[in-house]
Parts: sequence; C-alpha cells; structure tokens
Amino acid sequence: MSYESKMLQQLAMPTRKEVERALLRTLLKHDGVIKEFGFGEEIVDEIAGEFGLSKDQRSAFLETIYRKQNRVKKAFLWHRLLFRAADALAKEDMVSRPTRTLQLTRKREWMLTEKGFDEALKLCNIPTARKEFLPTKSYEVQKIVKRLIESRKPENYNPCDRDKKIIKTTREFTLRNRAFRQAVIEAYTYRCAVCGLKLKSPDSLLWEVEAAHIVPHYFFGRDDVCNGIALCHLHHWAFDVGWFTVLDDYRVQVSPQIRRLPTDCGKLEGFEFFRMLQRGRVKLCLPKRDEIYPHHNAIRWHRKNIFHQQRV
Repeated sequence: MSYESKMLQQLAMPTRKEVERALLRTLLKHDGVIKEFGFGEEIVDEIAGEFGLSKDQRSAFLETIYRKQNRVKKAFLWHRLLFRAADALAKEDMVSRPTRTLQLTRKREWMLTEKGFDEALKLCNIPTARKEFLPTKSYEVQKIVKRLIESRKPENYNPCDRDKKIIKTTREFTLRNRAFRQAVIEAYTYRCAVCGLKLKSPDSLLWEVEAAHIVPHYFFGRDDVCNGIALCHLHHWAFDVGWFTVLDDYRVQVSPQIRRLPTDCGKLEGFEFFRMLQRGRVKLCLPKRDEIYPHHNAIRWHRKNIFHQQRV
C-alpha cells in the first residue's frame, strides 16, 4: 500500500468514487464550473463540509522529499484527493480540465461536459427533461456561446431567418437553443435588463432571468445575441405581448394602451409596474460590449410587429 493510500485509510477519508459523485453534484449547483482546488478556495471547504470532514482530515498533508534539492514539498491530502477525483472524471470525459477550459473561457476551471451534465442530473434525481431549461454550463454549449458572443455585429442584419426549421429533436438544435439562452443571460450578467433583478432559486440551479427573443421563434427569429434581451419573467411576458418596446436609444417605451387599464391592474401590492416604466424613460441595462447590444433592426421589427402603439 502506498504512503498516500495509508494516509487516506488512517484518516478515514472518503473514497475517490464518493468524491467524484460529490464533485458532479457541486458542479451542477455552481452553474457547471468550479475553480481549481487551490488553498483558500471556498469550493474546497464546501465539499469538505458535505462529507463532514474534521479539522485533522482537512489539514493533513503529504510530504515528498526532493533529495537532490534537499527540500520537502508538502501537499494537502484533501486537495490531492479532490484533484485525483476530478482527474478521473476528466479521463471519462465527464469534465474538461482547467487547461482545456482556459482556452475556451480564459479561466482555469473544471467544467461539466454534456456527458457529465447528464450524470450529475442522475445523481441529483433531476429529470433529464429539465436539462434544456437549466442555465448550467457545459463545455460543448460554451463553445457555441463563444461563437455567438464573439461574432461581429452585422450592419445589414435580418433578425428573421425564413429558412429556419423548428426541429426540437436534434442534438444540434438543443445545444444551439441552450447556447442562445446562456449567451444572453451571461452577456447581461444574469440581470433583467429592465428592472435589474438578479435572483437564483434556493437550490442554486436556476436563475430567475430569461433570454427573451426580440423577434420571436414563431416569426423565425434568429438565435443571435443581438436578437436577445435578458428579462425577468414578468418583463419577458410584458415584452412578448407588446406592453412595452425598446427605442433606438435603448430606452423603454410603454404602450399608450396603459390608459385603458383599470385602477386595480398593473400593480404589485401598490407598486406601479407599468407606470414606473413611463416615468423618467427607463433605459436598458446593457452588456459591456456594444457589439452584442440588441440590434436596431430587431427592436424596430418589435416596435412594428409586436408593440401595441395605437393610441386610445
């Protein structure tokens, strides 16, 4: 038995397989990515807490003697176990290694693959049907997200793709659909562009914000970031049905039909939902890069075809 194995046995550490399963569950809870297992990283203590590790188990270290250099190298046993578990997952193509993720996102992180995503859902007893709606990152989806985010903003942009086929059964369509959602909510830093709401579900699996198509799917709207806006559930619905639109200066314009609303409508316990948007001409909270702002051709299409602008 090796020195490391003896240490693991003496301290009654979790098995590598147990740590692999814990890593997959943790990745799912952290949007599909976790940092490397460096000293002081919260993720190291978080997973240790899941196993209820003692102070001795967390602080135990291995010693390696470099005779030629006459020095001793110390490595935390718990960190070593985490790395070995993650390395095993990478060999099974369940996660991408930090060196590989770095090339894609410029961050040294472990990231779920589609295969690892499926396994994590199984471990958490979450139906695979929910996969399409979870904003969890996967290496395959993030490759598409990168292309969407880095694509040049076309001048003569047609937000409608008449050749688009609405087929929901192919893997390519599913990945592209998830990539659109992920690219949009990432671009808007998980906040509603209108009210700024940023909120996650108690189980940390879902963000409240949604990726709204400016030109909808049913009008063959393209899955491009410049045909999308991140909106909370309520503002998403109001935008889709034409209660408000966006002007060329990215300010919100509310439908004149607001005047027809009964006094007890359009309020949240006294908060004036629509009339608040009218006051001061609310401007969208936009991404940092203007190349992925909503395209003027898309928002003009929305004003013409969805927005209720008829005065009453």
